[in-house]
Amino acid sequence: MTLEIRNLVKEFPVPGQEPIRALSGISLSLPPQEFVSVLGPSGCGKTTLLRIVAGLEEATTGSIELNGEVVDRRSSKMAMIFQEYSLYPWRTVLDNVTFGLEMQSVGKHPAREAAMKYLHLVGLDAFADRYPYELSGGMRQRVAVARALAIEPEILLMDEPFGALDAQTRNMLQKELLEIWEKTKKTVLFVTHSVDEAVYLSDRIVVLTERPGRIREIVDSPLPRPRDRTSPEFARIRRHVLDLISESGQPKEDLRVHPASL
Repeated sequence: MTLEIRNLVKEFPVPGQEPIRALSGISLSLPPQEFVSVLGPSGCGKTTLLRIVAGLEEATTGSIELNGEVVDRRSSKMAMIFQEYSLYPWRTVLDNVTFGLEMQSVGKHPAREAAMKYLHLVGLDAFADRYPYELSGGMRQRVAVARALAIEPEILLMDEPFGALDAQTRNMLQKELLEIWEKTKKTVLFVTHSVDEAVYLSDRIVVLTERPGRIREIVDSPLPRPRDRTSPEFARIRRHVLDLISESGQPKEDLRVHPASL
């Protein structure tokens, strides 16, 4: 299922002043099963872009299409995972995962079966009867992933899902996310501040300019998986993306770079 973002513009009104333009002319195509990360300077509109795709905010102009159909509201074909887990503390792990299915009027028994399937996938089926406060931060984020997967979306939207975790847990969950992605074949649009994370996870890395966010360059990351963070190839791509983020100005005409040419 292909996601098409076409000439997206987002402005925020300011009383008595000109509106603040957060995004300008964003166009991006995500084919099925691709893992794409979005990077850029702080305040460049990464999260705003993700929220518009998720149907949580409206674009000022432009459109989003999923398999040729315009998306202008929240869609069950897309699920969003936030940095702050967003679990309900009064519900067990199992009941948190079934929540989205309940909202779709799925019966109790099939909802619990689906929830257990994805809790097993993220390695937490033994914790189904626990509450969020009994889990570590990494375990809570795995519950959030299971809840998103349980509604069987075509596309996962992830807003810095590992940003609040320590480095060791973050690296572990990156590896687990790739294993889940390879098993489920979902398309992933992933916002991060970490260049290392983007290079490790992604097929392509979309680098945005400073506000208003435009696509400065789209960097291919064709390294074979599992990826070696210490390899010269990994370091070359990482260095190139870091250089792009540190530069200011307008997007380049050629929006694609091949690591072999770096």
